[in-house]
Amino acid sequence: MTDMIYGSVPARNAEPILPRWWRTVDKWTISCVLILFALGILLGFAASPPLAERNGFGHFHYVERQAVFGAVALCAMLVVSMLSPTAVRRLAALGFVGAFVALALLPVLGTDFGKGAVRWYSLGFAALQPSEFLKPVFVVVAAWLIAASQEINGPPGRTWSFALTVAIVAMLALQPDFGQAALVLFGWGVVYFVAGAPLAILFAVAGAVVIAGSVAYSSSEHFARRIDGFLSPELDPTTQLGYATNAIREGGFFGVGVGEGQVKWWLPDAHTDFIVAVAAEEYGLVLVLALIALYAGIVVRSLLRLTRERDPFVRLAGAGLAAMFGVQAMINMGVAVRLLPAKGMTLPFVSYGGSSLIATGIAMGMLLAFTRTRPQGEIGDILRGRRRW
Repeated sequence: MTDMIYGSVPARNAEPILPRWWRTVDKWTISCVLILFALGILLGFAASPPLAERNGFGHFHYVERQAVFGAVALCAMLVVSMLSPTAVRRLAALGFVGAFVALALLPVLGTDFGKGAVRWYSLGFAALQPSEFLKPVFVVVAAWLIAASQEINGPPGRTWSFALTVAIVAMLALQPDFGQAALVLFGWGVVYFVAGAPLAILFAVAGAVVIAGSVAYSSSEHFARRIDGFLSPELDPTTQLGYATNAIREGGFFGVGVGEGQVKWWLPDAHTDFIVAVAAEEYGLVLVLALIALYAGIVVRSLLRLTRERDPFVRLAGAGLAAMFGVQAMINMGVAVRLLPAKGMTLPFVSYGGSSLIATGIAMGMLLAFTRTRPQGEIGDILRGRRRW
């Protein structure tokens, strides 16, 4: 009866997990991720040696660490991508509890490493940033709550997801980390919008964000300084934005040549937040356009595959993860070219950072798991009336 109604394709239950995974996973997305990681290593060779030299480490200290963190991230991505949506949901729920508690305990147990914002736990051999791991699992949990609220006699998932969003955004803003707070709010907004949220509510949330931004501007010197620097018509050439802007201008279309860039000697965050400036200076606009194409390819491929998905939870969670991934890349590159205020956000799979790399690997694994082809009828057939419920 189920096959008659839904037109399902019989599953090959006896098929080993690896062949089944390879047959159903989106290979184009995996290829784009691997290329991004390879470009991150390449740019790490260009951007990180000056910082390693200043800190007394070996020439390629940060490249070696990025390779190790990247290997862990890619392994996590592949393992998570083999899970079923139900298993991913359970993993996300457990991960959310752990990451939420870790974020809440940051003011007591965390450290700022002299950067003025308590965002990390010092583990001795590395630093852990809970907000990086919280973002993907929160999107999945929010999608689960909102999808459950659409069922008959379902829980008030929309209200619960909004309450969690407010709590997370408040904790991030107090660090302060307004960039991650905005990204979390954006991820929830995408999930809520795809679920059919009234525009009036979204406009109300947008208005609340504007009011909160005004309050933050008047009460936070850190926030006000970044906004003033962004809005100022005169750009100080000795600031990070000034160095990055000049490097992009010098790079032109084909760049100044491999190893010939100078911005890496002046930018303290050349291997993280401003790695696009290094790419633009040494390799030119060509490499930057390639990066944009890779990120756009991942997002578009994922959204197109999700349009065929009939499970509301999978559609919502996948759309939220894809949108958050793409917007984080857009914010990082937008800051480098001064289209957005500085936010201290990494470029996924390219920038140096253990927490960012591993958390992005987990997020991409979840997205690959949601976009795998499964035995089910096409949702378009249902909408066109070819099959009856």
